[in-house]
Amino acid sequence: MQGIRLMTEKKVSSARSKASFLMDRILGEKRLLADLNLNSIMHDVNTADRARSQRLVLNTLRSLERADELIVPFLKKRPNLKILNVLRLATVEIMDNGDAHGIVNEYVSIVGRNKRFKNYKGLVNAVLRKVSKSDRGIWDKLDIPQLPRWLRRILLDAYGNSVIQKIEEQHLERPPVDLTIKNSKLMEYFSIELKGAQIFKHSLRLKDAGQISALRGFAEGDWWVQDLSASIPVCLFKEIKGKSAIDLCAAPGGKTMQLSAAGAYVTAVDISDVRVSKLKENLTRTSLDANIIISDLFKIKDCFDIIILDAPCTATGTIRRHPDLPYVKSKADLSKLFHLQYKMLEHTVTLMKGTSQLVYCTCSLLPQEGEHQVKKLLNNFHDLKVDNYLPQDLSFLESYRTEEGGLRLLPNHFADKGGIDGFYMAKLVKV
Repeated sequence: MQGIRLMTEKKVSSARSKASFLMDRILGEKRLLADLNLNSIMHDVNTADRARSQRLVLNTLRSLERADELIVPFLKKRPNLKILNVLRLATVEIMDNGDAHGIVNEYVSIVGRNKRFKNYKGLVNAVLRKVSKSDRGIWDKLDIPQLPRWLRRILLDAYGNSVIQKIEEQHLERPPVDLTIKNSKLMEYFSIELKGAQIFKHSLRLKDAGQISALRGFAEGDWWVQDLSASIPVCLFKEIKGKSAIDLCAAPGGKTMQLSAAGAYVTAVDISDVRVSKLKENLTRTSLDANIIISDLFKIKDCFDIIILDAPCTATGTIRRHPDLPYVKSKADLSKLFHLQYKMLEHTVTLMKGTSQLVYCTCSLLPQEGEHQVKKLLNNFHDLKVDNYLPQDLSFLESYRTEEGGLRLLPNHFADKGGIDGFYMAKLVKV
């Protein structure tokens, strides 16, 4: 029994230590969590500890403002970032009904192992003891954390204060995990095995997924993680089987796998070697095929029946899943990004033939990355129009139709089911 307890303590220690490391890099160096996971220091972390450390970080970032509001009254002055992040991580864990005694001791130990900061052990212990005695009912009454000012200002102009408040409320909630089931005939089986709820013909939602790679069907490649919003663009095509298809900016490959599973002959294009390696890994695991091209999409010249451009964007629609984004990204160079998106869209049109179907989409909340781009394209290409086709089982999306004909999904949509990622999509065809 003692051996089991020691092993468990070691695992917890590893996860919390890595969470502290990740927090320091995200808030101190403005680095994205996804990039940090490729850092060599994370290579020695086992899968379970890596998943736990990420959960600790994501939960803390969602509630960072609340944590600071609770901590600050117990501090005479603001400590350095390393210590503050330790206090934040521990506070959010405690307020999540964690074992306060074990949490406090572990984080005090983490500080003590660092020669530069061991003198802060007493401070960390004292503050966290006070936090642990706080009324947890107060936590839920603290203000909902707001989006960064630059982003909130843009979104207020687009959607109004009431909608923005609903989006911020949704961002505070831990999002469920959506799985795209490769074979729809297995939906009922996985609904039972994984204790999930079917939210669309191919999409299964898990409220508390835990370690993804340990779930039944992962190793066998029976499904992949893909938010419902991200899976909808492929559903806008009328016919897929036997068609030539190209997925531009394809990695990590959710849409490529959807197209391949539906019977298309898929070409997947991405400029990043690192991202393509993940795409290859996903295709291998799911036993799906695609012709992979590592290239700038502007070098692609062939025509295709089906074209998807999921353009590089601010990814602001995924903040509920990636709460590190607001702390890393800024409004700097937005105009350059908008210009690049349009140039990509403009080039993608040259890959169309008379019967081609093109879906342009971004996981962004900014109209400048969605509606505005399509309006501009339609003004400049009079032989294009938006096809409003929706399959019958997607007819509920008609209420999210935008002025130029696209679909605008926001995180607060389907809030009663756990929300969705923010997404914009429009299907374009030749007149």
